[in-house]
Amino acid sequence: MNYQDLIGSMERFGSTKSDICIHSIGVNPDQIHENVIIAPWWEPSTFPNFGNFEYLSESNYSSIKVWNLMVDDLKISYIKTGIGAPVLMDVILALGVTLCKQIIFIGSVGALDNKMGIGDIVIPDYSVCGDGASRYLASEKLADGDVFGEKQYPDKIMLDRLKEATSHICEENHVKWHVGNNFSTDTVFAQFVHIDEIIGLGCNVIEMETAAAFRAATFAGIPMAALFSVSDNTVVNKSLVSGRTSEEMEYRKKVRSELFPQIITELFHNR
Repeated sequence: MNYQDLIGSMERFGSTKSDICIHSIGVNPDQIHENVIIAPWWEPSTFPNFGNFEYLSESNYSSIKVWNLMVDDLKISYIKTGIGAPVLMDVILALGVTLCKQIIFIGSVGALDNKMGIGDIVIPDYSVCGDGASRYLASEKLADGDVFGEKQYPDKIMLDRLKEATSHICEENHVKWHVGNNFSTDTVFAQFVHIDEIIGLGCNVIEMETAAAFRAATFAGIPMAALFSVSDNTVVNKSLVSGRTSEEMEYRKKVRSELFPQIITELFHNR
């Protein structure tokens, strides 16, 4: 199975590429720029000094919203998808019928390593599949598509460019950054009982989308990498549920709002 099989199956039931994009993302295919930011939760207000955002639309799903922005001469589309692998995977697959040429995923990540602090930046070398959405792309038959535990990778060239930009900007601003081995989970509530097992897989961070996202981007033929902000650290009792201080969260907001736009701009300029 390949990407054209997905498109062909939708066309078989009467849909056009324009229909696919409007339903999945909320805009026409030619409204999406070559450079795309994907964010499960953060809206442009998270980055008040990034650029001039123009709100375009929301899709049939109210969580999915689209903006276009200009940063100097750089045109970027910004898509908020909502949290979780299924909705984010669908958006990335729909980007395959647009002008999109590269994607940067930005989002929160939980640390599973006592060397990582809240507000630190993490770039994943890979994401281990712990979601159910990925099996729909894994095989022509759903019964043969169990890919739980498989590693999915970002685009190698884009990953190297992202690491270079992040290293340069973090060094200038005295901010710590790390390379991550990520686990993509389907649940926050039920993940804690499995934390030791997840760490045993070699993972030092955890989030919910990028294993499916990397797989979908590869399917659609779009280079993609991910940039994380550490929101919590379970192994030092600063989880999403409890333990974090207001000072830590303010530091995280500052690093995210100031450094992420710089890293993304440098990444897209150096394509």
